[in-house]
Amino acid sequence: MRRAAVAVAAGAMAVSLAACGSAKESKSSSDNSSSSSASKGDNIKVGLLLPENKTARYEKFDRPLIEKKIKELTNGKATVQYNNARQDANLQAQQVDTMITNKVDVLILDAVDAKAIQNSVQKAKDAGIKVVAYDRLAEGPISAYTSFDNEQVGKTQGEALLKALGSKATKSTKIVMVNGSVTDPNAAQFKKGAHSVLDGKVTIAKEYDTKEWSPDNANSEMEAAISAVGKDKIAGVYSANDGMAGGIITALNAAGLKVPVTGQDAELAGVQRIVAGEQYMSVYKPYAPEADAAAEMAVALAQGKSLDSVAKDTVSSNSQKDVPSVLVPVTSLTKDNIKDTVIKDGVYTVADICTGKYKSACDKLGIK
Repeated sequence: MRRAAVAVAAGAMAVSLAACGSAKESKSSSDNSSSSSASKGDNIKVGLLLPENKTARYEKFDRPLIEKKIKELTNGKATVQYNNARQDANLQAQQVDTMITNKVDVLILDAVDAKAIQNSVQKAKDAGIKVVAYDRLAEGPISAYTSFDNEQVGKTQGEALLKALGSKATKSTKIVMVNGSVTDPNAAQFKKGAHSVLDGKVTIAKEYDTKEWSPDNANSEMEAAISAVGKDKIAGVYSANDGMAGGIITALNAAGLKVPVTGQDAELAGVQRIVAGEQYMSVYKPYAPEADAAAEMAVALAQGKSLDSVAKDTVSSNSQKDVPSVLVPVTSLTKDNIKDTVIKDGVYTVADICTGKYKSACDKLGIK
């Protein structure tokens, strides 16, 4: 995945003198900034901005995990200022302004719209606040980034769908693709990864880029696809995440159609649908390593420390090259490995998953 100097000279001596003065001022400013950061020690102020609350993960996992790790790293002395943008890019821009006004030392940012947030990231930098892009690669002068290998997520989904189709996976087999929002750069990477696996193996009869990752929109798109393609001709559905998979499966059920459907995020409802045989798979993304990496990078940046011991990778966006990064691997979650993933890692308990109508299905799978 993803620098410019402008010099204006009136005369050689003027440039030389200006450069000397500028270099001294710059070094002094930089030294003061580092000294200031280092002198803060554990008494730092971290801003945390998450993008939306329709997807269960952000409030249930990401926020508490990040806040917990920051407290651990700073002996409980750091403060975390939090806001959720509720899928509103303009609101998130205002939230960045508030964080700047409140003089946070570092900002962890999961962008609603990765491109639209660029000016806000620049504002933060101009105010001396370094930005850790979280989960989505925000445009602008970010200092660090952590996420998952997003193309691999799409490949994992595509491979799982082909496996579910088995011998039915031929070039004439028709599937529907329901991708994520165009404002989320991760969605484009999921889509690219999935296409790299599915193209030439099956026919993509209908494909949608779903606004705001909305389950309701996904439901409407699936209804439209069933009408356009014909329910007896749809062999499977690529859904980019679990929330949309829920809307898709509702539409499929209404049409009396049962086909394999993919997902992502291992949301509780998605895991329960997998147990019940309604959804074929999800992508399990262990949030703790991602959250821990964000917290570690944020604390290090706020304290003026190097990221070398944390960030082993680099990525580039359209506006920033070689950003220190942590990329976390993912797992295909099916009914066969629920115990070895989300239950073993403590994401959910058996009691969480095997409620009411799901208990008998859990029993059959040996989830007890």
